[in-house]
Amino acid sequence: MPQPQKPLPKKADAARRKKRRTGFLALVAAAAIGAGAYVGFAGSSDAGYAQEDVVREQSFRAVHEMGNGPRARFLPTGQPQPRIEIPRSSHSFGTIGAKDVVTQTFVIRNAGQAPLTIARAYTTCGCTVADISARVIPPGKVALAKIRFDAGFHDTRGQSVQRGLIIESNDRGTPKAEIWVNASVASF
Repeated sequence: MPQPQKPLPKKADAARRKKRRTGFLALVAAAAIGAGAYVGFAGSSDAGYAQEDVVREQSFRAVHEMGNGPRARFLPTGQPQPRIEIPRSSHSFGTIGAKDVVTQTFVIRNAGQAPLTIARAYTTCGCTVADISARVIPPGKVALAKIRFDAGFHDTRGQSVQRGLIIESNDRGTPKAEIWVNASVASF
């Protein structure tokens, strides 16, 4: 005759439920990614977006040209306005090699009610470039900015470096937005 099982202590039962819930969330994420969607989880520093929301028109490259350039033309007050939103505006590459080239992609979202126009974008150093998927972002859509940092461009061995992408747009509230990457460059 089988012995009746003893109930699990509350702590062990809670751990088992948490493990099942985590497994379920991983399964849901894998299914969504397999279907071509990007999923952002609550508490994540990056916001989710669907591939169909990415604008890929008038792509351009931002380089180290910090001089004067075209200025953003703001829309008249009283009209719907664009609003730039960068859900995650920094990234650490950690420790990298002295000749490594590393990349990170950031989301630029238009959370406003009118098209967001990037008038100008530039990087803070020649070792960094950014490929931006669109110059004009309709309301509710996103552009992607892929930042590329080349540790071997300068001799940065043994240094901690921080490089930025500066974005000037027609958002009256935030006419200049910034994205930063950093790394500790190994000394060998």
